[in-house]
Amino acid sequence: MNLSCLLRSSLLYAVVCLISSACMVGPNYLKPKEWLPQKWVDTKAQGIAFDAPADVTYWWSVFRDPTLDSLIDQAAKANKDLKIAAARVREARAQRAVTSSGLFPSLDTTALYQYYRTSENSAPSGVAANTIGGETPTFINGLDLYQVGFDATWEIDIFGRVRRSVEAATADVAAFEENYRDTLVSLLSEVALNYITVRGSQLRLEIALQNIDTQRQTVELTRERFNAGLSSELDVSQASAQLAVTESQVPSFESSARQSMYRLATLLGTVPQVTVEQLSKAESVPGVPPEVPVGLPSDLLRRRPDVRRAERQLAAATARIGVATADLFPRLSLTGNFGQASMSLADFTMSSSSMWSIGPTIKWNIFNAGATRANIEVEKARTEQMLGTYEKAVLTSLQEVESALVAYSKELARRESLAAAVRANERAYEISSELYAKGLVDFLRVLDSQRSLYLTQDQLASSDQQVSSNLVSLFKALGGGWELQQKDREAKYSKSPTTQEN
Repeated sequence: MNLSCLLRSSLLYAVVCLISSACMVGPNYLKPKEWLPQKWVDTKAQGIAFDAPADVTYWWSVFRDPTLDSLIDQAAKANKDLKIAAARVREARAQRAVTSSGLFPSLDTTALYQYYRTSENSAPSGVAANTIGGETPTFINGLDLYQVGFDATWEIDIFGRVRRSVEAATADVAAFEENYRDTLVSLLSEVALNYITVRGSQLRLEIALQNIDTQRQTVELTRERFNAGLSSELDVSQASAQLAVTESQVPSFESSARQSMYRLATLLGTVPQVTVEQLSKAESVPGVPPEVPVGLPSDLLRRRPDVRRAERQLAAATARIGVATADLFPRLSLTGNFGQASMSLADFTMSSSSMWSIGPTIKWNIFNAGATRANIEVEKARTEQMLGTYEKAVLTSLQEVESALVAYSKELARRESLAAAVRANERAYEISSELYAKGLVDFLRVLDSQRSLYLTQDQLASSDQQVSSNLVSLFKALGGGWELQQKDREAKYSKSPTTQEN
């Protein structure tokens, strides 16, 4: 087929598409169908209600901790990462508006005034000379030119290049909105985890200090018995060594609590002094409910922002294949200009001073060394990457929930065993102390029972912290929390930077 035939065929195809108003090259997006299991792996996990839908909108409320509720609210209002994510949403929406403008004509206006003077020593040209009947040109020393006009250009989107661009930009907006929600989900879980770490460290510190007091009393008792000749110096040394070991734990607990307070300050968008003052008074570790409903695996696709974001990124990549494909075809534009031009203001508004032109323009890149087709392959490869990213996000969401479920349920069982061990060690310590006072057992039995008691008390406190932390991780894996005051949060998308400042 020669070039003229190809041109006529393309123009005919363009006319048909223009008439039908439905011609867009490139693939139409279809949301991938994912097979998900109907139930979770361990449907008998302790502390989990599998037959009830997940209620994770305000998941932190299950801890019944007013301080945690307050921190969550502060973070949602002032966190810097959240503000950055909101600004990215506004950027994407503005970029979509820029892209959508290509669907409409563009109109420019110009106005000018020029004063001309020609050289008497150069050849006459244009309006600079006046030739009458072949006589010698008469040169004009100067003239004025007044001109006002409008220039209009409109690309007729026959092959859907602009519409596919708008489709991609719309998907980008949705992806950035999901990114904002994912940032919010991560933020709320980080606030809760750090708060639980603060309370857990304070609880372990309190247990250590209580044991230090008891062990100091033991050191005094062994010293008195040694001075009275009732025991050896070995008992005093062993009691003192155990006291020193317990005292060595205090700085690490204090450091852990302070560091978590400082991390909370960053999450809340404030300075460390504020959180230190707010959380210095020790309180109990937030408790967990008897059962936690988790719903079905299929709920994850509708709720987890990272999965939803990956799906929208796949949609945007698919649309960009159409944008690249449209470059294989000619672009048809309508151009025109309208205006008034005159050498005198007196007749500037007269109809004889009007000027205008209008007509179609076809632009077609017929050779670029295969760059257009290579660009199509680039977009196809990117779409395959986005499909892989989406499928991985789905599998990752399942893995994270299953892992969180087993971690939470097994830690609950471990905590029950540790609680029983603490009760047994408390009784063992009481008995050994009484027998030692009567001289019926050696001091080593007392030290062993005292050491075991402190160890299991610390492990139980650590387990309390871990159970609550695992529950937070479960709620995060379920994708909960982004619905928090949804209308208020999404209002940030349309606010300017100045109106967002607190």
